Parts: sequence; C-alpha cells; structure tokens
Amino acid sequence: MITDKIKTVYKFHNIEDITSNRDIIDRLCNDNENSINIYWLGRRSYNPIWELQKEAHSLRIKQRINDIVFLLEHDHVYTLGKNANENHILPSKPKDAEIIKIDRGGDVTYHGPGQLVGYPILDLHNYKMSISWYLKLLSNSIIDMLENLNIESHYRDNYVGVWVDDDKIAAFGVRLSKWITMHGFALNINTDLKYYNGMIPCGIFECGVTSISRHTNIQIDTKDVARMYSKYFIKHLDKEIN
Repeated sequence: MITDKIKTVYKFHNIEDITSNRDIIDRLCNDNENSINIYWLGRRSYNPIWELQKEAHSLRIKQRINDIVFLLEHDHVYTLGKNANENHILPSKPKDAEIIKIDRGGDVTYHGPGQLVGYPILDLHNYKMSISWYLKLLSNSIIDMLENLNIESHYRDNYVGVWVDDDKIAAFGVRLSKWITMHGFALNINTDLKYYNGMIPCGIFECGVTSISRHTNIQIDTKDVARMYSKYFIKHLDKEIN
C-alpha cells in the first residue's frame, strides 16, 4: 500500500534499457513507494507507451504505485485528440510520421526526436482536484526552467501552452480519469521543426512553433533536459502543497 501522505521527494530513474512494458511495470511496483518516481525511458514508439500509461494509471487507482512521471522522446508521430479536426494534418506531412487517434483533449500534436515528452500520472486527490491547477503546475515548471536557460516564456489560457512571443515552445494535452492524470506535455528542445509544416499545431492557424535550440543556439541532450525538468517539476509541486 502507498502511504497516505504524498512526499515531494523524488528519484530520477534511467530505465531506457528496459524494453518491455511488463518489465517496466514490475519496476514501478518495486520502486520506493515514498518517493515520486520519475522515469527516463529514452526514445520509444508511441503506441507501447500509451499502453504503458494506461497500465500505470490502473495501478495508481489501485494504490499499487505512488505518483510517477514518464519522461521520453517519441519516434515521429502526429496524435489526434478526441475532438481533433483530421484536416489539421496536411497532405504535405513527412511520410515517416505515424498518425494515431488517442483519448486526450486537444487537437493535433506532433511528437518526435529532440522533444521532451512528459506523462505524469498523479492522483489529484492528494493535491488539488482542478484541471486548471494541474495545467498551471505543468506550465510554471517549464517556464521556470526556460528562464534558467535565459528564455523568457509565458502561459496562454486562450491557446493553451507555453509560448515564446507568438511561437509555441511547449504543448499540453491531458486526460483525467478518477482525478488521476494521463498524457501531459511536449517541450521542443532540438526538434526538427519541419514536421510542424505538415500540420496546423493544435488547430491554431496564426501562430508558429519554436524550440530551445532556436533561442540558445546550442544543442542540449533531451536526457539532460529531462533531469533538469524533474527538479523544477518537484519544486513547483512542493510550492503548491506546502
């Protein structure tokens, strides 16, 4: 059983060498139940990780694991939320990207190498049962981390995401079931932005996209950003509950 009190200590686990979902689930069940466990998965195709999220979400409902966060890169993929307009994926899209319909909110999103994707599986009963609170937690942790990289960014309510001027640098698409979160965010680091030419990002016609490397002129390893982000995520989670 998981302890009643959620602690904001965390452990970062590099498990990119564990390839099967079954072995990952076994690892989740055996890791420290008093920490928020954050897992770096490396680069993965989309569907197996979607299945992994669903399994982990079920385990969280049953209190067999504590809160966790999956951090990773995906192979090239366009995902369509429940109410997405399929016409927002354009005929010009690169041929090496999959198209997958999923169960989160939002419109069309791209994932690919050089992009940090985060899937927190948190029980909001232990924090605040509010989608707006959760999006604020995700966005503030990214904004704070970007500030440390000398990138000024902001959150927009009308076009949900983190923005640098009029260009989106991080997208959000979440799902809650029984107040436990799934899906999450995608932060462009060294992303090949040509893939956005094959879509209308999140259904927004008049704005562009950007990345960390475009504003820093340096190539940062996604795993290093994952480690960095973990600290800011826990920092802001701790602020919210203490």
